[in-house]
Amino acid sequence: MKLLRIGAPGAEMPAALVGESRYVDLSDVVADFDEAFFGSGGLDRIAPIVAERAATGGEPIGDQRIGAPIARPHQIICVGLNYSDHAAETGQAVPSEPILFTKSPNTLVGPNDDVRIPRGATKPDWEVELGIVIGKRTSYLDSVDEARDHIAGWVLVNDVSERAFQMERGGQWLKGKSAETFNPAGPWLVTQDEVADVTDLGMWLDVNGVRRQTGSTSTMIFDPFFIVHYISQFMVLEPGDLINTGTPPGVGMGFTPQVWLQAGDVMTLGIGGLGAQRQTVLAPR
Repeated sequence: MKLLRIGAPGAEMPAALVGESRYVDLSDVVADFDEAFFGSGGLDRIAPIVAERAATGGEPIGDQRIGAPIARPHQIICVGLNYSDHAAETGQAVPSEPILFTKSPNTLVGPNDDVRIPRGATKPDWEVELGIVIGKRTSYLDSVDEARDHIAGWVLVNDVSERAFQMERGGQWLKGKSAETFNPAGPWLVTQDEVADVTDLGMWLDVNGVRRQTGSTSTMIFDPFFIVHYISQFMVLEPGDLINTGTPPGVGMGFTPQVWLQAGDVMTLGIGGLGAQRQTVLAPR
């Protein structure tokens, strides 16, 4: 299944994608794609309903707003320097264990919502990433294979960053990661059965029509299943939590000279099988 949420911010309705641009409404059977939904076996419960309703052909999405495919999670956990070719472009060593940091959950916005540069920013940057949505409460997993049963599915994310805040202001990276609008997600949550090999997905990101990132999940240092197992040794992951798994090369800080987002820029990005996004960059408020 491909699950999405349609409607104005704060009033999105749960739905499932039918074909490429149509949907079936699930709001009569699901309150939202949130902790309660994932934690109660919601994916299995709605599967036959989605199949039955999909036979009707669904309704066109048209120009309706698509929100993030999950409700605000308890936490967003990020993995830094998780692509060997990205580590190389930044001049940093390949980590021996995953580098973890948090991102404020209220950064989550829809895939085509505007991204706003924060006040005082000088180095706003982009990062196309694979996101993992947790499907059940996860703690102290015994094996990497066990992680598969704890994943609801995959989602495209843009881990927008402010590099000066992240690298030059001391302390933890979250200062450069947690500005409002800094985590566009979607357009849909793609369940595991829809993706043949999550470790071999093409990734791309353009700024103003110029290709900046071209990569593949195949160059991940730590794959998604390892990441879930690893994180579970340090914290409890709740149903609906989001994990951003790192970015391939081509971020603005990796260019010579470096390239930073400016108000009016347009980012477009995608991952094979997970859809595409488009965001316009706004000046600080």
